[in-house]
Amino acid sequence: MAETSSPAGDESKQEWYADGLRFACTQCGNCCTGPTGYVWFTEEEGAAMAQHLGVDEEAFYDQYAHKINGQWSLTETHTKHGYDCIFLDRKSVPGKAICGLYESRPLQCRTWPFWPENLESRRNWEATRRQTPCPGINAGALVPIEDIRIQRDGNIR
Repeated sequence: MAETSSPAGDESKQEWYADGLRFACTQCGNCCTGPTGYVWFTEEEGAAMAQHLGVDEEAFYDQYAHKINGQWSLTETHTKHGYDCIFLDRKSVPGKAICGLYESRPLQCRTWPFWPENLESRRNWEATRRQTPCPGINAGALVPIEDIRIQRDGNIR
């Protein structure tokens, strides 16, 4: 059977994941570390993160973020695991890596692993599972296509 992908918003073709995909976060932290990268966020998300931390926005941006080509990204910390997001907490829960800003994390984080590039094909999905590596991909509960589309298209809050 040939794989087809559907660009966000065009549901005229059936996505290869029409029956849903399995995903369950294992709190391994692998999606929050690795080679240097970017954790993009909007100014609205920056305000929410600052409020969550109980600091003013200026302090938040000074301590936890930097601008790259006019966009804001969270800072990373070099660890033995790679470049961890500044808010990845590996100490509070033994054997787990948790987000210190889980309730106010950026959209980029809330929609993982259902990013458009990961969903382009089964091959991309499997490559993401292997390269991250993400033990939660293809594990856990079945996520229905409607929920995948919401996350893929960034329509969650």
